[in-house]
Amino acid sequence: MTIAIVGDHNPQSVPLAATDSAFARAGVPVTWIPTPAVEADPALLAGYDGVLIAPGSPYVSMAGALDAIRYARENDLPLLGTCAGFQHVLVEYARNVTGIVGADHAEVNPAADELVCVPLTCNVVGQLARVHVTPGTFAAELYPASETVEPFFCTFGLNPRYREPLERSGLRFSGFDDDGEPRILELPGHRFFLATLYVPQAAPPEDDPHPVLAGFLKAAMG
Repeated sequence: MTIAIVGDHNPQSVPLAATDSAFARAGVPVTWIPTPAVEADPALLAGYDGVLIAPGSPYVSMAGALDAIRYARENDLPLLGTCAGFQHVLVEYARNVTGIVGADHAEVNPAADELVCVPLTCNVVGQLARVHVTPGTFAAELYPASETVEPFFCTFGLNPRYREPLERSGLRFSGFDDDGEPRILELPGHRFFLATLYVPQAAPPEDDPHPVLAGFLKAAMG
């Protein structure tokens, strides 16, 4: 089993270093693929068993991150997006499935007309926060309980005005914070297509295996 991590690696980044550590503890080989490389040729992901869209926006190539998400979605390749990965899944799905052609990210293009991803109402960078997992969802099948406490590093999330059109076109939000803001999304019918606004790979090592990572790796194993 080999996992492609799509992102721009920076060993000084806490969530990126945690990503390396989590897969090393799991004994799973990974290959970091820079976002510009995916933009040049998304099909290079065909040789991998799963794709992780890494934390760390803004990416060097936003187009490359979006191309990786689209490739995994259209080819039923297991995909896990964390932090910025969650944010870019929102943009990719809005553009290519929901039909919001101008969907964009406020961190990259703040003047865009269709900002699907906007600053969070509260700053959760470097914090542990509670997430409520919705019963009957794929996420609920992964977690042993309906509540979990997870590490966050992000400052952007879903613009609530786009929740209904995204759901109407098939995306499902399956985890929420105490205020009802989405923290987990999934795509029903896909082998594994799930994204979290938090970074499960940064959970304490004593919590291994994290249920989200365990589910992702199980799907990648086929």
